[in-house]
Amino acid sequence: MSAFGSVFMPEMAISWFDGSNWSPSEIVSSDSIQLHPGAHVLHYSSTCFEGLKAFRHADGSVNIFRMDRNVDRFAQSSELLALPEFDKEMVSRMIVEIVRKFASDAPEPPGSLYIRPTHIGTEPAIGKAAVPSLTSCLYILLSPVGDYFAGGDKALRLLVDDGGMRCPPHMGMVKSGGNYAGALLPTMKARAEFKADQVLFCPGGDVQETGAANFLLIDGDEIITKALDESFLHGVTRDSILTIARDKGMKVSERDLTVEELLERAARPGCEAALSGTAAVLAPVGTLIYKGEEISVGNGGIGETTVKLRTALNNIQWGRAEDTHGWLLKV
Repeated sequence: MSAFGSVFMPEMAISWFDGSNWSPSEIVSSDSIQLHPGAHVLHYSSTCFEGLKAFRHADGSVNIFRMDRNVDRFAQSSELLALPEFDKEMVSRMIVEIVRKFASDAPEPPGSLYIRPTHIGTEPAIGKAAVPSLTSCLYILLSPVGDYFAGGDKALRLLVDDGGMRCPPHMGMVKSGGNYAGALLPTMKARAEFKADQVLFCPGGDVQETGAANFLLIDGDEIITKALDESFLHGVTRDSILTIARDKGMKVSERDLTVEELLERAARPGCEAALSGTAAVLAPVGTLIYKGEEISVGNGGIGETTVKLRTALNNIQWGRAEDTHGWLLKV
């Protein structure tokens, strides 16, 4: 089976900004784009992207999940990177158009059609390290993906790092490739030295997020997660899980969480932890590694509440439960 996100539909939607106007959206081959070697994105990382999914329902329809929230965040990331402004309605139309074209290729659950809007600075100017790109390109890629847990659901191991940070604090809420690149080496070292799956970045003892997902601590009927600020990504899956938790009568505490409190709570019987993100939805965490010591989260296995929350969200996405929040858009 191909690696998650490594297979693409043969065409994509694309539009170019020439410094004054956006070109009409086109459907073109997705195997390449032409850029000048001096393009701003290649030297100064003027790039942001989104990740969302479309799901096939039992009636054959294909439905995009929370596109409005992802487009809003896409626009926010572009603004914070000083990329040219775009019309959110234009991007929404581009997404719907390309998903509709390849709707027949959307896999059955638990698979989905992964949607990757991308915005890059294209101006050929290597002297603009501190000046934004005046031109840009925006495109929408599609990738049919299977079950993220096809290899078997397992409880993850996290290295708790209270010394480093995932990215500069003011960049955390930007979904930019540079943030992921910055987390790559620490994650690789954690895998090599501790057999950790990811690093939980906790600068100054403040529990934030991993390199690619938001972090949730589930203690009984309470979910604890950091309150939204500009230091970490405002996950759409995170928001969806918290909304479902509230619907189920759980207490949701969005507040500061210290490493000390995390480790103390994690060791309690019945405690759970999880990572939320578009790809995995909600992945269980079984072990925290801190200063060479391994701390089991609860019983160290897959948490019951984690599975219940993930199943509840999946059921909405797959059309098996009522969409009471209006999250799905049928294409």
